[in-house]
Amino acid sequence: MVQAHVFFSGTVQGVGFRYTCRQYAEEFELAGWVKNLADGRVELMAEGPKGDINRFIKSIDKHFDGYIRNKDVDIHDTAGSSFSDFRIAS
Repeated sequence: MVQAHVFFSGTVQGVGFRYTCRQYAEEFELAGWVKNLADGRVELMAEGPKGDINRFIKSIDKHFDGYIRNKDVDIHDTAGSSFSDFRIAS
């Protein structure tokens, strides 16, 4: 089990980014959250099996190709899930 903390920048607000992340998270059965930041970035925290986390991030990259200018990804092992579902946070 791993936890991914990701910051996306570019044209990532106002394009359905958070809702799409939630859809992919549900498909991969991941837990966590995604939210818009005041500086125009989107912050995401997701937990699940390493392979699913990697496929989740690749799905987001592919879906928003041309919109994401940069992403900072930190993936580390976790003892267990801190979250019960995946939600859009405010």
